[in-house]
Amino acid sequence: MTTADLDRARRLLCQLQDTIRAAVAAGRGRGAARVAAVTAADTIYAIDRVSEAAVLAWFAAQWPKRWPVELVMEGLEAHGAVTFPPGTPVKRTVFKCILDPIDGTRGLMHDKRSAWSLAALAPQRGARTHLGDLVVAAMTELPTSKQAQGDQLSGVRGRGVHAVRVDLRSGRGKKFTPRPSRARDFEHGFASFAKFFPAGKAWLAGVEERLWRELGATEVFDDQYLSSGGQLYELLVGHDRFVADLRPLAFAQLGVRGALPCHPYDLCTALIAQELGCVIADPAGRPLRVPLDTTSPVAWVGCANPFLARRVRPVLRRILTGVT
Repeated sequence: MTTADLDRARRLLCQLQDTIRAAVAAGRGRGAARVAAVTAADTIYAIDRVSEAAVLAWFAAQWPKRWPVELVMEGLEAHGAVTFPPGTPVKRTVFKCILDPIDGTRGLMHDKRSAWSLAALAPQRGARTHLGDLVVAAMTELPTSKQAQGDQLSGVRGRGVHAVRVDLRSGRGKKFTPRPSRARDFEHGFASFAKFFPAGKAWLAGVEERLWRELGATEVFDDQYLSSGGQLYELLVGHDRFVADLRPLAFAQLGVRGALPCHPYDLCTALIAQELGCVIADPAGRPLRVPLDTTSPVAWVGCANPFLARRVRPVLRRILTGVT
């Protein structure tokens, strides 16, 4: 793939998410919050079905036939491998595309907070394809009904990030420059551990409390953004300094089954944050190497800049060694 090819792929993902945003806006209303299905990956709501239909129709009509692609998306598990052009054997596809049409469904369908549409591409390597292989990513804000603007960010690995703030009435976009925090400590900043549900909450809060105590941080603000894409956005625009999602570790330690963790599609746009200087890794500080599927649990830690990562990693590792 040439640089021009990858940039075209980036723009295609942005166009896909424009379509998803329009479909979601049109699909708001009565019944959007109804549970439509429960899969091994997640609970599927009626509004998710609207976005899934938009995705499949878009790929059938718009995806270049010269780049056969395998689509990895929650809700498609019962259909086996889904490829475009339809019927293409997976081994003959060029790309594996992983996406979450709506990340943050629960907040959006109650009009509480923006959700995000997430998508990324990796060269096809079959079952060995993992998060570290992703080379193109895009994330588009799915705004609440009262918002007049929404952000869209996209990037190619090693080529930086394109960021546009879109006027939702006119459709016109204006470029902006996202800047992660350059803070060298956590005091008076937002830094959060994901603990959305009762399962594992006390365990996670215990690790969180010990971390801030050992770092000497006494005024640290929590923000439970119910969207991994939203959490990455808060890091890369400078709102948050640190995010940790250790739910898989907590669930394993406590023997909790059936609880909802982060999945690979939730982290598929980490590439964008990394291109801006954020540090996204597993809890031990290693690169994320989770397979591109819809069920693997992902534990991850994000820091706004390398200085904060160097400060927090050894302390967090030591704490986790003692509790896992």
